[in-house]
Amino acid sequence: MLKLSICFGSACHLRGAYSVLNAFKALIDKYQIQSEIDIEGNFCQGRCTEGVVIKLNDEMITNVAKEKVHGIFVEKVLGGKHN
Repeated sequence: MLKLSICFGSACHLRGAYSVLNAFKALIDKYQIQSEIDIEGNFCQGRCTEGVVIKLNDEMITNVAKEKVHGIFVEKVLGGKHN
């Protein structure tokens, strides 16, 4: 199972963490992979100047905006199989 952690610390919150979360949730629903991914929110991941920060398993991805979620999702979650 893939683990997606989204930072909701102060800096990430102000930079749109909830929009990032909602974008990921919409894609998870669209591709019906709810049983393959576990989403959690957490506080500061120590990269405050690079927020929104997410982790996919052990890979940290910084500067995530809502507009970048689809590309990250296709590449990292679906493995580039869908567009």
